[in-house]
Amino acid sequence: MKTIDTRVKPDSKIKLSDWDADDGAIVGKDKPDARERLDEQRARLETLQELLYAEGRHKLLVVLQAMDTAGKDSTIRHVFQGIDPLGVRVASFKSPTPYELARDYLWRVHHHVPGTGEIAIFNRSHYEDVLITRVNGWIDKDECKRRYRQINDFECMLAETGTTILKFYLHISKDEQKKRLEERRDTPEKQWKFQPGDLAVREQWDDYMEAYEAALSATSTAHAPWHVIPANSKLVRNLTVSSLLIEALEGMKMRYPDPAPGVAETDIV
Repeated sequence: MKTIDTRVKPDSKIKLSDWDADDGAIVGKDKPDARERLDEQRARLETLQELLYAEGRHKLLVVLQAMDTAGKDSTIRHVFQGIDPLGVRVASFKSPTPYELARDYLWRVHHHVPGTGEIAIFNRSHYEDVLITRVNGWIDKDECKRRYRQINDFECMLAETGTTILKFYLHISKDEQKKRLEERRDTPEKQWKFQPGDLAVREQWDDYMEAYEAALSATSTAHAPWHVIPANSKLVRNLTVSSLLIEALEGMKMRYPDPAPGVAETDIV
């Protein structure tokens, strides 16, 4: 199986226009075969997640960031299909409440990091506080740089206390977003997803690309790397994310805990 180089190297400055949102190398020409591989990878993820939960030593944090329609919800639904919900939690970060605003911006995030044996998935994340805030001028450049440093320190602390961190930017083109917004508008079952505010954010596309480039460049580290995931194709997106998750989980070298003494000889009446 071909792979895609998705990792943003630490201390590198990236331009998202250099990354191909249509990169389909992982799928190749045989889509049925690729769908079969995705099913196999989901089964492997199910096994690895059970092992993670059973061993109870490691923690995995998955961060999903993207422009509207790139498929954060869909990625969670399709990649983690069949995973035992006992060991997986999803946190979705929307506009902070007045109670949250009265505290530091990382306060509400820390409550949702994974415990031992858990996978926590952030559907949007603490990175909203260096994206939407920057684009709308709610923080200045100096505050934004401070937040990059604080986020790196926060993630370093998580890594040093046993959390594996994978951060995925789901990369779609502006043309693909237009198609997906039109599909939402024109499909009755999807119209509930369409919000007028989506168009206002779309008008800020270039500003968001600049903000994402700055954030990814400043916060892709050895202990918490960013991956730019080609997301114009949903199949490519899901295959790429699941492959990276499997690689991370297999790298933990997990094993099932030893059974209680005498289990194998226990009579069950």
